[in-house]
Amino acid sequence: MLTVPNMTFLHSNLGKTRLYTPFSNTAVFDGLGAVTSIANKQLPAASLPSARLFDPSVLGLASTHISKSHISAKRSPSVTAPVSPASDNSLAQKVLTDGFSRELTYLRLSITDFCNFRCGYCLPNGYQGKRPKNELTLDEIEVLIQAFAQVGTKKVRLTGGEPSIRKDVSDIIELVKATPGIETVAMTSNGYKLGKHIKRWQQAGLNQLNISIDSFEPEVFQQMTGFDMLPQLLQDIDTLLATTDIKLKLNGILMESTAYETLLAALEYVKTRPVTYRFIEFMQTSDNSDLFFAQHAQSELITQYLLENGWQSHQRGHTDGPAIEYSHPDYVGRIGMIAPYAPHFCDSCNRLRVSSLGKVHLCLFDQGNYDIRDYLQRQDVEGLIQVLHGFMPIKPEHHHLDQSNSGMMDNLSMIGG
Repeated sequence: MLTVPNMTFLHSNLGKTRLYTPFSNTAVFDGLGAVTSIANKQLPAASLPSARLFDPSVLGLASTHISKSHISAKRSPSVTAPVSPASDNSLAQKVLTDGFSRELTYLRLSITDFCNFRCGYCLPNGYQGKRPKNELTLDEIEVLIQAFAQVGTKKVRLTGGEPSIRKDVSDIIELVKATPGIETVAMTSNGYKLGKHIKRWQQAGLNQLNISIDSFEPEVFQQMTGFDMLPQLLQDIDTLLATTDIKLKLNGILMESTAYETLLAALEYVKTRPVTYRFIEFMQTSDNSDLFFAQHAQSELITQYLLENGWQSHQRGHTDGPAIEYSHPDYVGRIGMIAPYAPHFCDSCNRLRVSSLGKVHLCLFDQGNYDIRDYLQRQDVEGLIQVLHGFMPIKPEHHHLDQSNSGMMDNLSMIGG
């Protein structure tokens, strides 16, 4: 293999071989020393299904900058969902099913796009501007959840930004939990001041909690997030495990520079804890391209290691997210992998997303969104149900990340990843 001083080859799932310069993003990883890498394995490049563009005109909606080329504009305009026709009660209780026979039983609801962390892959310069004052109200969220529950939603995940920023987050959890038809209430958080919230979230009925831990090394954690709080966070997590029945998962972005060390630390962590540590393959957005091309690593680097060392994969549940989880008889916890660049990743998509301002995203990396807030403000559950069913013919088959096209997604805090 050709060698270049201080450089190694990085084989990515994008089907390209690039030269990788370690720690080129010095603003984010300044101070990190040389680390062991597992990115030197030779693995076949993955491929995704061919692109398929959808046509919002099916619903009578205006198009929102749909193009095969990368979206150059910072924001694409949203589209207001049409006023529904006469009520059709036959749609109530009918499970949302898209044009590819996928049942959508999982709602990811962002309740704020504000985040106090400054993670390099998402908000390296922190949250820009002021937090919106018109985030969805508790009454609007109630209408939203009622409608989704009536069309087959079984699981609701509250996301951000950082959802715990909202002072009424416990009330939101309680509201969702009390809605007939909703079986699981989950939340994704950075764990900031987790210890302060544990008891109240448990009382409100939270079933599952995902916490972001990109490194088990305190200094690396601080460099990546901007907060020196890892020891306290790990202590709060142990308190949660000891005092609640909340199912816990930890998430970490799979980064080229830290993959191997994080894997070893995660294996040690889940050895005696009933926790799943999930690697999330680094996803490119319009705001993180430089870091992406420096740090993107293949998901197979982790999964092949697991399979070669006695770990076995498990089937996903009907309302589970996209992670494939692996277990080992000698470990209490599990290791998981979310690999959006893998072939057929979108085949079993069961999710819809709604932003903190009441806009529906049919895909995380969609080309547009659809404003349903009028229905929420009018408390029109039946009308919203019809609109949600009307979206099904235009839900895209898959994203276009393989074409470096993240749609209108500037950063993952916009609708919670």
